[in-house]
Amino acid sequence: MGLFTSASMVLYQILFLALFVTSVVHCKTIKRDMKALNEIKASLGWRVVYAWVGDDPCGDGNLPPWSGVTCATVGDFRVVTELEVYAVSIVGPFPTAVTNLLDLTRLDLHNNKLTGPIPPQIGRLKRLKILNLRWNKLQDVIPPEIGELKQLTHLYLSFNNFKGEIPKELANLPDLRYLHLHENRLIGRVPPELGTLRNLRHLDLANNHIVGTIRELIRYEGCFPALRNLYLNNNYLTGGIPAQLANLSNLEILYLSYNKMSGIVPATLAQIPKLTYLYLDHNQFSGRIPDAFYKHPFLKDMYIEGNAFKDGVIPIGVHKVLELSDTDFLF
Repeated sequence: MGLFTSASMVLYQILFLALFVTSVVHCKTIKRDMKALNEIKASLGWRVVYAWVGDDPCGDGNLPPWSGVTCATVGDFRVVTELEVYAVSIVGPFPTAVTNLLDLTRLDLHNNKLTGPIPPQIGRLKRLKILNLRWNKLQDVIPPEIGELKQLTHLYLSFNNFKGEIPKELANLPDLRYLHLHENRLIGRVPPELGTLRNLRHLDLANNHIVGTIRELIRYEGCFPALRNLYLNNNYLTGGIPAQLANLSNLEILYLSYNKMSGIVPATLAQIPKLTYLYLDHNQFSGRIPDAFYKHPFLKDMYIEGNAFKDGVIPIGVHKVLELSDTDFLF
């Protein structure tokens, strides 16, 4: 009797597992996401279409999911959670249909040839954590609606043609850790509200047309508590380095090269415990470099050329200049 019961239980478990697997296999993709992905498929061109076979982006049992599409099961349906279509030379405007994929957590369209603006509907993607649109040809302003993506941790908009000011609404992203806006055409001052981002580790605003001073940027008490890397190089910043910058106690890289900054370098800056790379070159700094910098236990490189420092001031680290002759480009 016990043997029969055990065999029955095993058979029951096998049948249950088979039914479960069957239900998962035949689980349908939500119509909203199917419609959106097929609209995107129609707009992206042959480079993507050849790998997107069938009508169901999550696969239909006989066909695999579309390349770059990740799905998850929610209740009786499947939804698209990740879309990664990068480095395939997509040409044309940002596909607005993407903003109908309401369960997206990752959107990666970097290294393509997308043009035009990011539509304001981007604010609909409330579950988005990673938005990577770098290395495109996107234009117009950065939409303030990105500030509605409360779960965003990574925002990569570098190497585009964005213009206008940095929207202060980005300060509404409590989990943001990485903010990359370098190599655009951004103007105006950096919103000091960004300093309220408690988890921001990396802020890169290099190679833009930003004006203002660092004092304005760090005017809020306790600002940038987690910041490790600050890139402000190749802009139009003026003024000096305020002593209060030393309050950014987690700073490891400070990149201020190629601005219009002036004044002395405050000794308090050497009190930042893990400061490793300090770029001050090609500004209008003067005076001497305090001795504390030369005794700093972590400071590996300090670039100072192109300033008005007094004679005898020397850099820290070995700075090698790469020199290439015409023959180096021959194959």
